[in-house]
Amino acid sequence: MTDISVQNIRHGFEVGENVLEDLSFEIFEGEHVGILGRNGAGKTTLFRIITGELTPDKGAVVIAKNKRVGVLSQIPSYPPEMTAEDVLKTAHDRVFRISDEMRELEDKMSSGEEEEQILKRYDFLSHEFDRLGGYELDRLRDTVANGLGIPKAQREQLFSELSGGERTRMNLARLILEDTDILLLDEPTNHLDMSAVAWLESYISRFRGTVLAISHDRWFLDRAVSRIIEISGGRAEFYPGSYSFYVEEKRRRYQERLKQYEKAEAKIAQLQKAADDLHLWAFMGNDKLHKRAFSIEKRIEKMDKVEKPKTEEKMKARFSETEFRADEVLLLKNVKKSFGSRVLFSDVNLLMSGGERIALIGDNGTGKSTFIKLIMNEESPDEGFIRVGPSVKTAYLPQIVRFEDENLTALETMMYEARLQMGDARDRLGAFMFRGDDVFTKVSQLSGGEKSRLKLAIIMRSNLNLLILDEPTNHLDIAMREWVEDALSDYGEALLFVSHDRYFISKFATRIWELREGKLYDYRCGYERYLEIRERESEPNQKKSAAAPQPKPAKEKKTSQYTKDKQLSRLEREIAELEKKLDANEKAQEENASDYEKLIELGIEWDELHTALSDKYLEWEELCE
Repeated sequence: MTDISVQNIRHGFEVGENVLEDLSFEIFEGEHVGILGRNGAGKTTLFRIITGELTPDKGAVVIAKNKRVGVLSQIPSYPPEMTAEDVLKTAHDRVFRISDEMRELEDKMSSGEEEEQILKRYDFLSHEFDRLGGYELDRLRDTVANGLGIPKAQREQLFSELSGGERTRMNLARLILEDTDILLLDEPTNHLDMSAVAWLESYISRFRGTVLAISHDRWFLDRAVSRIIEISGGRAEFYPGSYSFYVEEKRRRYQERLKQYEKAEAKIAQLQKAADDLHLWAFMGNDKLHKRAFSIEKRIEKMDKVEKPKTEEKMKARFSETEFRADEVLLLKNVKKSFGSRVLFSDVNLLMSGGERIALIGDNGTGKSTFIKLIMNEESPDEGFIRVGPSVKTAYLPQIVRFEDENLTALETMMYEARLQMGDARDRLGAFMFRGDDVFTKVSQLSGGEKSRLKLAIIMRSNLNLLILDEPTNHLDIAMREWVEDALSDYGEALLFVSHDRYFISKFATRIWELREGKLYDYRCGYERYLEIRERESEPNQKKSAAAPQPKPAKEKKTSQYTKDKQLSRLEREIAELEKKLDANEKAQEENASDYEKLIELGIEWDELHTALSDKYLEWEELCE
């Protein structure tokens, strides 16, 4: 059965320029589908048409009858006196109406009215009340709110006083509680921390209804959807699988189309050469050959033309690095930071070495951005100290990018901050896809993603050996995220980044710093290994369940020998450090041979160190090959 039918949709905001062009597809009952496309491709326009918020220039959208539709992108208006809890309760309006009618019938029955019609109606309502979870509404609200990381105090606030992100999260909770048949989700993982996103993925995987989701979160797409629709050039292309399947299938289709194009062009070239030769021989005295040549040329004209497949335009730029020759990049000793009576973190003791790639993760509000500001000397610790190595040159991309004078154009900003002449500045901006009149746009008029791109254009020119990124993939579509990843793949020096993008973390992190409950936990491993350790820590007495298949990272760009040498040096330093720690652990086991509890603790640490060392040896061998 079809839940959503999109029939020949055409829509444009300017005459002669259509965002969507004869777009058609069907979503079947129970399907979970992801919508992909670059920013501006028309994804949100399509959602607005499906919800009836926008009328297409041509075509129609048909929603199955009697199906309830919930939309994340639309946040309804509520009276100013309503709290967030009141908004959540609106999801149960139907149950509350049933409860009110049941009480009215109870009053009638208690006054002596026991007509058969009243009794039948009460039995029906009682059954519906039970079926809709009427006896456990409070528990349901708590379960969903806790899963999405909505604290009790926030639920007691006026809805009108919540931030945009908090309202979006509350609206998502309300949609889930409504138990609709069709969910339309526009960037559902925005404003959610990693634990809340994991909970949402689990919920959607169990949701029996239909889901249509726009998302740039590749990890989410790998777990929450089973079909991909990509919108490009106003049209749709279909991929019957998750995001990982889409990546491989798109590459395969491109290669197949390229072969068809090259084969067709080779055939045309062959025929054209034959016609040219015939014309030449005709000029040499055999006029009849002209006729054969013209016949061949007409055949070429009638041949079906194969269009050359297009690839997404990519930016061409790389970080300018400074060779780092010391072990200490960053040292934190007994660091503590508080805001009022609330301690964000304390007793932080860490050492970051050259070439390490560290992901700083944690739920919203744990202090990740504050931690970065301490390192950048924008904040001061309450206790302890932070030391950056004397030869370290740092570049920083903040989560919210601001410029000193946002009334300047992108070109003027590039010239001023990077100290470039106009020609060099324009070339640099062109490499970052600021083309033509784009360079004359005032910075204040740029989107969040464009500001991040402009900032990257500036800092990637600087010589550096410590790159600090705070949510680098925010505001970016998948194509732009992949470009940032390509640039970082060629960067061989120290990297510290805050991110909720699990695909990005999985691809780059060789070490995890997690802020949790006022402490910083150091995991000397990649993201998949970290997940395994955290699962073992949270369920120590349960047999570990089989891990879900991890998304395949996009194929990395071939790196230069210079970059490989730097990566080898970094790996050798890390291997030497792990070997020292293993030796120290084994000595400690000998010294504590009679302390059973200490031996267990050291044994767990030895296992983790040994696994990390094995991973590093494997990485080292692969790089050498």
